[in-house]
Amino acid sequence: MADPQALDEVVEFTSGLIRIDTTNRGGGDCRERPAAEYAAERLAGAGLEPLMLERTPGRTNVVARIEGTDPSADALLVHGHLDVVPAEPADWSVPPFSGEVRDGMVWGRGAVDMKNMDAMILAVVRSWARQGVRPRRDLVIAFTADEEASAEDGSGFLAGRHPELFEGCTEGVSEGGGFTFHDGSGREIYPIAAGERGTAWLKLTARGRAGHGSKVNRENAVTRLAAAVTRIGEHEWPTRLTPTVRAALDALAALYGIEAARTDVDRLLEKLGPAAGLVEATVRNSANPTMLDAGYKLNVIPGEAVAYVDGRYLPGTEEEFAATLDRLTGPDVHWEFAHREVALQAPVDTPLFAGMRAAVEEFAPGGHVVPYCMAGGTDAKQFSRLGITGYGFVPLKVPAGFDYSALFHGVDERVPVEALRFGVRVLDRFLRTA
Repeated sequence: MADPQALDEVVEFTSGLIRIDTTNRGGGDCRERPAAEYAAERLAGAGLEPLMLERTPGRTNVVARIEGTDPSADALLVHGHLDVVPAEPADWSVPPFSGEVRDGMVWGRGAVDMKNMDAMILAVVRSWARQGVRPRRDLVIAFTADEEASAEDGSGFLAGRHPELFEGCTEGVSEGGGFTFHDGSGREIYPIAAGERGTAWLKLTARGRAGHGSKVNRENAVTRLAAAVTRIGEHEWPTRLTPTVRAALDALAALYGIEAARTDVDRLLEKLGPAAGLVEATVRNSANPTMLDAGYKLNVIPGEAVAYVDGRYLPGTEEEFAATLDRLTGPDVHWEFAHREVALQAPVDTPLFAGMRAAVEEFAPGGHVVPYCMAGGTDAKQFSRLGITGYGFVPLKVPAGFDYSALFHGVDERVPVEALRFGVRVLDRFLRTA
């Protein structure tokens, strides 16, 4: 078990990483190097030899390998990203990069996404060094840049340019699951991610005839774009159940004593109550308009109008997704991928998943572990190019009433100190024998 020092270090490291502002505004506007140096220094203090790698100056990644006791076993990738999304200080109760420890919480941007996991990894590895512990299989530890944007300077760069560092890795764990979900009736559910919807960020362009705003114009680009955006926003996507989502629904139905009907999924979700929130975003594809850009003067009809749509698609539905967009945009609006990443699916009947389940249940004996599919995406998409099957597992035991999921990219992001300590214990137990 992790030593008492690790339980203190995880709080110290979470706070320390938050104090390093690694805001990723997109378009290359980020500098992760100070956080990478922080992580590398602590890995070196555990007797490891971390490598610091950059595609772009300042956009730094850290990779280290821990040798396991079983040379015949496949290696396991354990990874977390160092960048965070922007935070507006005026909206926060505490400065978002203070790393303040108050009211039993560590506050700041990255407390849940995902400097908490980075700190847990560091605390566990250093605990092993003090105790002389080695895991069963090789572990590759990676702290990445640029996850909150394109990943081109982070996991994409590592997978594309340094695949040798991940030699032997067949599975990986990172963000997206392992936290407590309270259903309001006293049950504690621990969802472990075994899939991700694909990323389909879209750019829509409508072209028409520019002209005076007072004239009749049947080729108005803004009108054409607005109509397409409305069709997309109002579209009802059909249900498409992947094996991971089916497994999630089956597990939840069994937990609540409900017959897991496959024909009326929406009715089943109604019966699940609050627990439906774990799966309702992943029973179908989605496309949400998010940005509009058109015109330069009120009385001028522009010749072009642009919109952006955040699309997500389930494994095996990419062709259907594209065909639907063709129909919804119509002949007057062109669409293209602004950014595109694969959908992922991982088996749930594996020793690794069983190991995650066992580790959670040891320290949360009343908890119920269920698989689920993440609505969004992680660095696991890029590492999948190396044949690495990814799971989401950041174990945290959070109290009832603490809406952990809502704090991702949210205001007053924070994580309970005791949740971090629980995470260290679970992660230590899991990684020793994974």
